[in-house]
Amino acid sequence: MLSSPITTSIFDLFKVGPGPSSSHTIGPMKAAFDFRQRLAQLPNSVQTRASTIHVYLYGSLSATGKGHGTDRAVVAGLLGWQPETTDPDALMKLLHDPTLTYPIQAGNQPIAVGPQHIHFERKRYESPYANTLVLTLNDGKEILAQEEYYSIGGGFILRKGEAETAADAQQVPYPYSTMTELKAQLTASALSLDELLMANEMALTGRSRAEVNQRIDQLLDFMHKAVRRGLRQKGILPGTIKLSRKAPILFQQAKGMSQSSDSFLIFLNAYCLAASEENAAGGIVVTAPTSGASGVIPGLTYLVQHHFHYKKATMRSGMLAAAVIGFLVKHNASISGAEMGCMGEIGTASAMGAAFLTHCAQPSGTIGAIEAAAEIAIEHHLGMTCDPIGGYVQIPCIERNAMGAVKSYNAYLLATSGAASFQKISLDAVIRVMKATGRDMSKRYKETSQAGLALSATEC
Repeated sequence: MLSSPITTSIFDLFKVGPGPSSSHTIGPMKAAFDFRQRLAQLPNSVQTRASTIHVYLYGSLSATGKGHGTDRAVVAGLLGWQPETTDPDALMKLLHDPTLTYPIQAGNQPIAVGPQHIHFERKRYESPYANTLVLTLNDGKEILAQEEYYSIGGGFILRKGEAETAADAQQVPYPYSTMTELKAQLTASALSLDELLMANEMALTGRSRAEVNQRIDQLLDFMHKAVRRGLRQKGILPGTIKLSRKAPILFQQAKGMSQSSDSFLIFLNAYCLAASEENAAGGIVVTAPTSGASGVIPGLTYLVQHHFHYKKATMRSGMLAAAVIGFLVKHNASISGAEMGCMGEIGTASAMGAAFLTHCAQPSGTIGAIEAAAEIAIEHHLGMTCDPIGGYVQIPCIERNAMGAVKSYNAYLLATSGAASFQKISLDAVIRVMKATGRDMSKRYKETSQAGLALSATEC
């Protein structure tokens, strides 16, 4: 019997917002915005009694939230800001002065919120997800209203008591929850992958085919703007590490080596680092599928547009193939670094990138090659820890985007070598292994900065 079908839109997987972390920045901003909306619906008798709002952060939101700017993101959400329209410069200025407070409209009266109202809780909190935040509206010590939210990776949030997505009630014409089921739908319907995914997307969002295509083009434009900004920007990234940007230097080297066989890799590295450095600086990026992995797909798509000169229609097809891999991992494992370690972020992005490249190169090819490319990419990220130094999405995160993209390219080459049918491990199987590995991995290696490379911070 078919399990609950995937009802995630491509535009929920690929989201525009400020860096540096989809789970620590975009997710908490959305949760705080939702809380603000709910306050406005409270009875006037409750609103008039309210005196304070408190925010309690647990899990890796507490452990590395400062480095990720979670406190700023929460204040921004309470102020009514939303990720796609946030000015990153204005976001970076929030809480810069610890003596300032911000008026949050809770019904008919503003309530001042400042750093003293945001609590990074290190004690254990019983929760079904690693990243939990609790927001309360108070009259002194009395709690007037409370909501509990979970930031589950990629900017997706859940509110306690709600189903995983509001789209669960949506019907899609071609339901599937695994790659095996997707392949069965393709066979039964005699549709191409593009046609099937487009039909489901139009049913989920109510957009026409032209509107879906236009929005995919806009996503690619946002990605490539981040790459171009990153190729121009020089200097030091925010934070105590004082890490210098590398992308502009690599880009100049690549241009000077255009006749060298190495230039291809240097260009790809430069593009991936450029987008990832923009994310680390808090710039506007696209979750692909997370902000921490927002350099892989942008770097690859920028490469194929400017070096392979792929047409827009080809790139849209590639984006659909990338999205379906992201859907499968999110649905059957997790794309959260706090749940899966970095294999959930860079591993998924690399698999999505491999699917993108494979489908672009063989738009009329079989789903088997796409599956093989994605499986190969995930297989060689299994067990990858998430251990950011200082809690910043910088070391090793930035270079991992470039390394993940290179693995995408190699997985695509292996999968299209004519031996895809020889693969012994299915994508469904490797995703199950990924989930089990994430479950077994110590939480010290899952975005808490308590082990691994994070302990080398004194050397930086």
